[in-house]
Amino acid sequence: MRAEKLFHEKRVLRDGSIVEMIVWKIPQPVPGSLHSFKYRLFFGHKGKRIVGFDNERGKGDHCHLDGVEKPYAFTDVDQLIADFLMEVTRRMP
Repeated sequence: MRAEKLFHEKRVLRDGSIVEMIVWKIPQPVPGSLHSFKYRLFFGHKGKRIVGFDNERGKGDHCHLDGVEKPYAFTDVDQLIADFLMEVTRRMP
């Protein structure tokens, strides 16, 4: 099985902020993760990441909130997207 893109959405908001979410189904977990998904969710403005959720190889599931990296407890894709959008909404003007 090859990686299969399950979801990709990118929006440019009125103020120029970018929200992009990409999720793949992969044949084996990324080292550091226990599930078969690879993801990158990004919210930023003027070249600066404000919110990011990803599972980088070796680091596993984590998020970036206002410049601070924290572990993230992945449960499923729907919850991942909900958690990301909640953090984005908290930071909207």
